[in-house]
Amino acid sequence: MSKGGLNMVYLAFLLFFNLIPCFPSSSHAQNANLNLPLRAVNLGNWLVTEGWMQPSRFDGIVNKDLLDGTQVQFLSTRLNKYLCAESGGGTIIVANRASASGWETFRVSSSITFILWRVNASYFNFRVFFKQFVGLGNQGVVQAVLNGPTNSATFEIVRRNGDPNKVRLRASNGLFLQAQSETRVTADYRGSSWDDWDPSVFRMTIVNTLQGEYQITNGYGPDRAPQVMQVHWNSYITEQDFNFMSSNGLDAVRVPVGWWIAQDPNPPRPFVGGSSRALDNAFTWAEKYGMKVIIDLHAVKDSQNGNDHSGTRDGFQEWGDSNIGETVAVIEYLAARYGGRLGLAAIELMNEPLAPGATFDALAKYYRAGYDAVRKHTDAYVILSARLGPADPQEFFSLASSMNRVVIDVHNYNLFSDMFSSMSVQQNIDYIYNQRASDLGRLISANGPRVFVGEWTGEFGRNDASTEDYKRFARAQLDVYGPATFGWAYWTYKCVYNHWSLKWMIENNYINLN
Repeated sequence: MSKGGLNMVYLAFLLFFNLIPCFPSSSHAQNANLNLPLRAVNLGNWLVTEGWMQPSRFDGIVNKDLLDGTQVQFLSTRLNKYLCAESGGGTIIVANRASASGWETFRVSSSITFILWRVNASYFNFRVFFKQFVGLGNQGVVQAVLNGPTNSATFEIVRRNGDPNKVRLRASNGLFLQAQSETRVTADYRGSSWDDWDPSVFRMTIVNTLQGEYQITNGYGPDRAPQVMQVHWNSYITEQDFNFMSSNGLDAVRVPVGWWIAQDPNPPRPFVGGSSRALDNAFTWAEKYGMKVIIDLHAVKDSQNGNDHSGTRDGFQEWGDSNIGETVAVIEYLAARYGGRLGLAAIELMNEPLAPGATFDALAKYYRAGYDAVRKHTDAYVILSARLGPADPQEFFSLASSMNRVVIDVHNYNLFSDMFSSMSVQQNIDYIYNQRASDLGRLISANGPRVFVGEWTGEFGRNDASTEDYKRFARAQLDVYGPATFGWAYWTYKCVYNHWSLKWMIENNYINLN
């Protein structure tokens, strides 16, 4: 059994014998003074890393551009052709692609794109489109047929001084990969030249990167990551922030957490223990300042959406039926630990599952089991996230009708689509007052569960908006999302990009909630 499996057995033992630390107070009292709808803010990038929100957190990592999940392409400087996993994996590596085209431009990967699993700052495993790993076959032939990383699947990326994207790839046998021809790539080269005619020299292109919890903890490694993460948890959100929030019209926080919190203090590597103590602090501060806490399971094991904020290692969305039991165990841990806290408003069972990969049937089964786990410990609200992608936000209304104190969470961004960037500023604002208002009204009037706009922000798809435009855009959302029957939560409290930061928006008079 893996270390992760042993930890889950240990967690089940703690739950069975009621040994998880719980906090005094009635488990059925925390909603007695819950005034709905809530005006909340997300504490993003605190207990679940989102590197784009604070890129400087990664600055101390050696080769910080080569983290887990980074997608790279290797162009043979001699052949002027890309290394390629034929058919996306399952056979040999060749060097016969002049460019990516057609089916090869899919988001997760392509036949010429290799996904890194970082072993350390210089050594990596390469994963391909159909999830096999690159390794060595007979006579040093390079192939992508392995179902998991092995010794033969580890490669050193040797970067040229002064030109770090000119690379050579040293295999586990100590020899370099060479593109002998378009159909023969082997690991048997002993030369040391950096000339373009050398068959072992490649031009590396970084296609995409991830900057989540897995990337930062594995990037710093087991010796440095614990200190780096603890310093961040202690400084990024403090008691002074709760004082600021409560003084400026907010009455709740939505706190994203990762599945590894349930295995504190020793979660599986590379994750770092200690996030549960930070969440304890959030409850203490919230209760001191009269605020409520929504615990949001933002990152689930094997990833519900492939995004870096799901805790994924490499961007593959793999959560499904086989993960339901272990994900429910995380929810039960949270409910057992915090079910008696007066500050608990709700537990959200999962953030942003993506359709069609996260299927309706698997989620419905999980939502039912997760709800039952929460109800063993508390009558706090249970939040079911609507699926992103091609899915109806009302699809879980029937399931919710069989439950008590249940909320549906929808997320609204005028971003991530060319549609919004092609709209004028006024059209974006009108879209809020018309389309968003209509969509929300349909959910509210459906006589179903309460509705929560769990994420929205003051940024939108224009780069020419004025200060007054941003104020009007924020006001439109406050007007429209105000009637949501459970409330709303701004994304996020702190961010290097000002309009994403509610703290900055309040301090600079873009938003006034008092």
